[in-house]
Amino acid sequence: MSTLVLLTLTGLGLGALYFLIASGLALIFGLMDVLNFAHGAFLTVSAYAAWRTAETVGGTGGLALAALVGTATGALLAIVVELVLIRRLYGRPREQILVTVGLSLAIPALVQAVWGADSRPFPVPDALSGTVPVLGAQVPVSRFVLIAVALAVLAAVTLFLSRTRYGLIVRAGVEDRAMVTALGIDVTRAFTLVFAIGGALAGLAGVLGGLYFGSLSPHQGTSLLVFAFVVVVIGGMGSIPGVALSALAVGLVQQYANYYVDGYGDFAVVVLLAAVVLARPAPRLAGGVA
Repeated sequence: MSTLVLLTLTGLGLGALYFLIASGLALIFGLMDVLNFAHGAFLTVSAYAAWRTAETVGGTGGLALAALVGTATGALLAIVVELVLIRRLYGRPREQILVTVGLSLAIPALVQAVWGADSRPFPVPDALSGTVPVLGAQVPVSRFVLIAVALAVLAAVTLFLSRTRYGLIVRAGVEDRAMVTALGIDVTRAFTLVFAIGGALAGLAGVLGGLYFGSLSPHQGTSLLVFAFVVVVIGGMGSIPGVALSALAVGLVQQYANYYVDGYGDFAVVVLLAAVVLARPAPRLAGGVA
C-alpha cells in the first residue's frame, strides 16, 4: 500500500511539472498558432538563472527569490523572441518552426559553453528536502509543492482566458485579427502578453524541475519538452483543462510503468500517446470526407 501511495503522489508531482511546461506551450499554440520549439530553451535558461540566485542567497528565501527570477527570466526571454523574431513570422508556420528549432539547439549549447555539460545540484532548502508520512509512505515535500503550484497556475490561466480583457482580445484576435484591429484594439500587444505568460510558465517549470530532480543540466529543458509535446497532443492544443488531465495521466503512467514494468516508463508514455491518437476521430475535410 505504501509503495502505491508513493508512486501515485510522485506521479502526480511529475504530472504537475509536465503541466507547468505544457500549459505555456498549449497557450502559445492554442491562442497564437505558434508551435514554439524554443520553449524548452526558455526553461533551461530560467533554471540556470534560478540556480545561481538560490546558491547566492540560500535557504527558503533564496528559493522563493529564485522562483521569481526564473519566472521573470522566462517571460523576458519570451518577449525578446516574440518581438525580434516571431512577430515577423505570424502566418508563416514553416519559418516559425525553423527559427524556434534553431533557438532550441543554440541556446542550450550556449548554456553548456558557459556552465559546462555536467549536471549541477540544485540547492533545496531544508524545509523542502524532507518527507511527509502519508498512509505509511514517506513522500518528498517537493511533490506537494509542485501539485499546489500547478493547481494555482491552472486556476490563474483559466481565469485569464475567460474573465480578463486581454484573454478575450487574444481569443477574438486569433479568430479574426483584421476585425479586432479595425475596432482600435492593439492585438500585437496582447499576443506579446500571451508569449510572455508562456515563457513565464516555462521559467517557473525550470525552477520546480530543479526542485523535483534535485539537479539541472543544459539539455534538461529539451528532454522535458518532449513529454510536454506528448501531453499537449493527448490533451488537445487549445484546451488547458485537457492538458492538465493529460499531464496527470502521463505522469502516473510513467511512474507506474517505471516501477512495475522494469523501467519502461517512457515506452509506456509512447504507447499511451499512440492509443489516444489512433482512437481519436479523424477530422472531417471539406465535402464530408473523413
